[in-house]
Amino acid sequence: MPDTKSKRLKRVDLIFAEDCNYKEVLKNTLSRSRDDVIQEILDSGLRGRGGAGFPTGLKWKFTGQEESDEKFVVCNADEGEPGTFKDREILLRVPNKVFGGMAVCAYTIGAKEGYVYLRGEYEFLKDDIQKKIDEFHKVLDELGLDFRIKLLLGSGAYICGEESALFESMEGKRGEPRNKPPYPTQDGFRGKPTVINNVETLVYSLMICDLGAQKFHELGTADSRGSKVFSISGDTPIPGIYELELGMSLAEFVEEFGDGDTKAVQVGGAAGFCVPRKKFNDTIIGFEGVPTGGSMMLFNSSRSMYNVLKNYVEFFREESCGQCTPCRVGCQQLLKGIEAVKRGDQPTTYLKSLLKLTEVMKVTAKCGLGQSVANSFSSIVDNFKEEMIY
Repeated sequence: MPDTKSKRLKRVDLIFAEDCNYKEVLKNTLSRSRDDVIQEILDSGLRGRGGAGFPTGLKWKFTGQEESDEKFVVCNADEGEPGTFKDREILLRVPNKVFGGMAVCAYTIGAKEGYVYLRGEYEFLKDDIQKKIDEFHKVLDELGLDFRIKLLLGSGAYICGEESALFESMEGKRGEPRNKPPYPTQDGFRGKPTVINNVETLVYSLMICDLGAQKFHELGTADSRGSKVFSISGDTPIPGIYELELGMSLAEFVEEFGDGDTKAVQVGGAAGFCVPRKKFNDTIIGFEGVPTGGSMMLFNSSRSMYNVLKNYVEFFREESCGQCTPCRVGCQQLLKGIEAVKRGDQPTTYLKSLLKLTEVMKVTAKCGLGQSVANSFSSIVDNFKEEMIY
């Protein structure tokens, strides 16, 4: 059990720090060998900040090793997880750090073209980001790096946050996940080797090149190196964006951000896990515990967890691309099922059948959307069963 007296929860200032001269960092980075830069990222222990946590350095290394006439860098800014708004803030406040991370990646893998895929609901950011991209290109010209960034806008489909569905959308097709393998490092955008990282991961890549792998490696834990930007909302007196060291217990988190009556925290948005009060001490926020793309929603005793679950299942039903039966039909049946139990049209034992359905979806759905429905559904039903009934 974590020692909650250790106070591992620490606020960090890497992402939004103003003392980073990105132009100088890029200049120094471009003077190093590509293998040296990739090794720096590997040594830092940086893992993808979108939630899946794949080692960033390995993704770059695999893509760089592919022989191809074209390679691409894609920044996944399709921030669609409920309760997450950190990437928007990063793009507003430190866009050059995002572009700088893309440029570092492009240098290491040999790409000449990159894309920022922006969430459809963030259209209001489009003109400002394009202006910053145009200014950044002048810096690249000064440094002699043959790399250009283009901005693409999604249409508001949550499924396009999945990397292969995002590629389909970029290519002008319907946003639907592809079969894997092959993986993007071999067959990504336009069938070419592609590195796709989310906004936060790319900024950390640049910061590691600036500060060195060791400083980043010293933060967090053995399995969760570094810090993370969290979008904190719900029943909290201090909602907003915070950068915190990974490896804290949820008890520490609630002590800092709760309102004194927190009964549950949804870690990772609708696709994440709902952790009840009795498990706060035993839950680590990190890859060795409960990983998160950044969304942290706090609920106090005034909230109905049935309504919370119903909201999540309605969201999944709406956002399912409909390509595979387990997700398309499963989400509909889960919603009908909990409504029937709540009305009394189905017995309490019917919840067990719904839980079995989520397990089937976890192993048979084509992509992470259908596979992750089980996370919030099972954790809420298991821990708040009485609220599903009464």
